[in-house]
Amino acid sequence: MSDLSVLVPLPVVLPLFAAGLALALWRHGRAQGVISVVALTLSLAASVGLLVASDSGPLVVDIGGWAAPVGIDLVADRLSALMLTVSFAVTLAVLVYSLAQGVEDGDAETPVAIFHPTYLVLTAGVANAFLSGDLFNLFVGFEILLAASYVLITLGGTGERIRAGTIYVVVSLLSSVLFLLAIALVYATTGTVNLAQLAQRLPEIDPGVQLVLQLLLLIAFGIKAAIFPMSAWLPDSYPTAPAPVTAVFAGLLTKVGVYAVIRTQTLLFPDGRLDGLLMGAALATMVVGILGAVAQNDIKRLVSFTLVSHIGYMIFGIALSSDQGLGSAIFYVTHHITVQTALFLVVGLMERRGGSTSLDELGGLAKIAPVLAVLFFIPAMNLAGIPPMSGFLGKTGLLQAGVAAGTWPALVLVVGAVVTSLLTLYAIVKAWNKAFWQAAPAELPSVRLPAGMVGPAVALVVLGLGLSVVAGPLVGFTERAAIMLRDPDQYIAAVLPDGARGDGVSADLADDGDAPDGDAPDDGTAEDGGDG
Repeated sequence: MSDLSVLVPLPVVLPLFAAGLALALWRHGRAQGVISVVALTLSLAASVGLLVASDSGPLVVDIGGWAAPVGIDLVADRLSALMLTVSFAVTLAVLVYSLAQGVEDGDAETPVAIFHPTYLVLTAGVANAFLSGDLFNLFVGFEILLAASYVLITLGGTGERIRAGTIYVVVSLLSSVLFLLAIALVYATTGTVNLAQLAQRLPEIDPGVQLVLQLLLLIAFGIKAAIFPMSAWLPDSYPTAPAPVTAVFAGLLTKVGVYAVIRTQTLLFPDGRLDGLLMGAALATMVVGILGAVAQNDIKRLVSFTLVSHIGYMIFGIALSSDQGLGSAIFYVTHHITVQTALFLVVGLMERRGGSTSLDELGGLAKIAPVLAVLFFIPAMNLAGIPPMSGFLGKTGLLQAGVAAGTWPALVLVVGAVVTSLLTLYAIVKAWNKAFWQAAPAELPSVRLPAGMVGPAVALVVLGLGLSVVAGPLVGFTERAAIMLRDPDQYIAAVLPDGARGDGVSADLADDGDAPDGDAPDDGTAEDGGDG
């Protein structure tokens, strides 16, 4: 086992420990803020370490010393390490933004005593989901982040937020029930929920049963990722929450669902039987989402609909079942987490300065807040895919992968992606013109934009631009991540000790020395029927 494997549990443990400490200090808001910032900063540093180390192979930690498949394992490979790094970068920026907003507003919108512990639990749940090496622990990660999100989305207790939170809770519980049902059926069929062992055993069961299990998991994850037709809940839920909460929800939570789709489609069901269904869902998600955005006259709802639409690009890449398509999808997820979060933070600043999110009530912001105009324009154009920004690079990779596939569904998706990108540009330009250049319908309130809120928004906008600067190395990394995902032998070898390997792994893999040293004895004591 690599010495760096000690970093693997830190992105989960540090926020959870800090959440307990923050809860104990609920009367001391300033101390809570310091604890939260330190915990997320350390978690980000650990994630960067994992990002570097995972490029040499997956890092595995067996919780409690119980080796897989008996025990719970956390696995940091290229995909999970990249998702961790980006997620902690944006959650740290949003946290600093929320601290400044709390100071400015007297914590009326985001009560500190509740906000900090809940926010830290949310980040721990996200990290646990990214690192989970078995389906049930993935379910636990989802439930941790969802339980925290139920609290965050209703902060302030207004009628509108309670109504939106109710919709969010009902939809989330439905997806959780479906996920739990799928886990029960998977265990009843295969005798395990460990992802590496499932990769060995699922190919040996009846194809019809495989299809049922795959459909259940896709529906559960599709609801969480807001894939059409399971996306109607999102535009009604996210815009009502406080600006920092909306930003982190929009940028991150749906991507955890996308991550789960990537993981299960590549590791558990690599045969591509449902690629056609995924392509259809991707096209519908892109088109319906962007048509909803075009019809909106509220900037929060408009950006929420573009969020739904651009989930379709990620599913497009997954459905292509190629190294280039999957690598481009991973790149696009990284881009979208950063840019979408930045855009929602800027929209929060626009609401603060203009007093509204209605495009009919905004106007003249370019004159009174030119910095705000620039901050909106850059991520908005990035989202629309204007070259040479990361949005353009990600979409170009997806289009190239679709053309290389050469099938008519892929080519239809290529056309749909281009049309969606053009409509995104139209919707964004409409919002830009109305909010910043039309005459203000009434005198706008004289409100100061705190530097503590502007700074994190600037940081994320710059980070989004930075993705274009490092696009070459980042694309190379995502391509290597895609290759590893589509050839999971290295993942299986890293997770399962020699004695637990089933018949689904080739004999030469068992002797290649890739498995971590010291995970379990070789006397078979960690076995749970690995002969599948």
